[in-house]
Amino acid sequence: MPTGDSPLNTPLKLAALLSLLAGPSAQAQDHAYFDWFEYTGHDPVHDSVELQPGQFLNPVLSGFYPDPSNTRVGEDYYLVTSSFAYFPGLPVFHSQDLVHWRLIGHAIDRPDQVDFGDLGLSRGLFAPAIEHHDGIYYITNTCVDCGGNFVITADSPEGPWSDPVWLPELEGGIDPSLFFDEDGSAHILNNGPPDRTPEYDGHRAVWIQRFDTETLSTFGPRTVLIDGGVNFEEQPIWIEGPHIYKVDDWYYLTAAEGGTAVNHSQVVLKSRSPEGPYTPFEGNPILTQRDLPNDRPFPITSAGHADLVQTPDGDWWATFLAVRPYEGDLYNTGRETFLLPVDWTSGWPVITRPGEVIDYTLDRPALPEAETGLQPMTGPFTIRDEFDGETLSGDWLMWRNPQSDWYTLNNGALELELREVSLSDFSNPSFLGRRQQHIYGEASTLVHLEGPGQAGLATVQNDEYWYTLTVVVDESDGRSVEVRRRNGAASPQAGALLGSLPFDTDTPSGVRLRVVMRGPQIDFYAATAQGDWVEILTGADARLLSTSVARGFVGVTIGPYAHAVRD
Repeated sequence: MPTGDSPLNTPLKLAALLSLLAGPSAQAQDHAYFDWFEYTGHDPVHDSVELQPGQFLNPVLSGFYPDPSNTRVGEDYYLVTSSFAYFPGLPVFHSQDLVHWRLIGHAIDRPDQVDFGDLGLSRGLFAPAIEHHDGIYYITNTCVDCGGNFVITADSPEGPWSDPVWLPELEGGIDPSLFFDEDGSAHILNNGPPDRTPEYDGHRAVWIQRFDTETLSTFGPRTVLIDGGVNFEEQPIWIEGPHIYKVDDWYYLTAAEGGTAVNHSQVVLKSRSPEGPYTPFEGNPILTQRDLPNDRPFPITSAGHADLVQTPDGDWWATFLAVRPYEGDLYNTGRETFLLPVDWTSGWPVITRPGEVIDYTLDRPALPEAETGLQPMTGPFTIRDEFDGETLSGDWLMWRNPQSDWYTLNNGALELELREVSLSDFSNPSFLGRRQQHIYGEASTLVHLEGPGQAGLATVQNDEYWYTLTVVVDESDGRSVEVRRRNGAASPQAGALLGSLPFDTDTPSGVRLRVVMRGPQIDFYAATAQGDWVEILTGADARLLSTSVARGFVGVTIGPYAHAVRD
């Protein structure tokens, strides 16, 4: 988590100290209090697969963790994923077995490193790549619509990471990555426009250029390594996410191809020089699920954007993104991180062969046992946050850069300031979310609000597609629990009222709220602290929260939300 003066870790200000001393009632009109938050999930596929001793379960990072890039340092593995306009950004994970991952920090954890402004949630930080060389950790990344391509460095993967050093020669491109050759020389690759007017929609190229590790700058000529894709006659789209690996005097160049939806894939080429020319593998793609029937049970689709890593014993593995739709191409959990072995028997790295299904269960890598006590990141699990620490856990995210200290942790409760910034404002509302990691999951909390205003749980895909389940205190209409929904830019910014129930929200013990996600449906309940659950609305359409409907590249997050005026 952030350090220093970041609003996510700032020591309590004077106003917060006065609030703590006076108790909740002294600030009741300005704040909402959440005693705890619980998330639990168990998907139907978990009842259909049997995990044997020595096996692991895919995905290894469930929920919105796309575009994984990894690197090995000795016997340790580090991984980073995209985060777009969420803050803090670029989560960094550590593992000793490639299966169990522990969040150790965020590479973008200070508001002044990059500024997301009022960008849509699917802009911002795209496809990072992490490397280690000569004692220094590097992450290359693109801040789309907020600065372009950059590199950051750190002495430790936990951070702190440096401020961005921008790479202007990569302007117009995305997905930069570094390759360090055996002699210490470095190259930077990226997706960029072709060297001429694009010949079709999605026509892109992979470029390479020398990189100076002392000045953190590019130099020398830029060269096109892949024009369009491995077979230009087929007009392949969105060649991106390139990486180079050197194996037995050959340089292998891999990249994603086909777009990040159901036609996603990974391709490979090789050369005797990092700058090419490269010859494509006749068996491409080396990873895809686009050649499988759509009606297969518990499908895993849209596989691609892989990064390879070799273990000390010489085995190779690939981390990559894929999705788990609940119907058609609908999924709310976002693009997730999967793990598969890499087969080199043909002289080329192959992850899946034609018609091969990505399995949910596989034999674990031959690596030491993972550290104990890790938070589960896949399979059935329950996580409960009592908000009794000095700082929030790294699971919690907010929209865009914080401009003020609008939350604190007080007396074992999360305190959110009631501000006039709503979920529809393309700004930084009083919302803290954690990823939905199951197709079938639920979230619950205990909230105190004396009003006026609203506070509760928000289940969000972006600023224009969300549900709220909130306690509402209105000076004229009294107290109630409401469900509201926003369904696109044309829908009311305040959300349409779908369900409302008068409720005694003035109880000193607070009101419990519960959101249940069941694939394409979502349910909302409320209860007093010790009472039975009361149905507010069930069977609402959760498909509007899917990536396919709401568009973009993120997944659903859910968590505490507070707003100063009644939406």
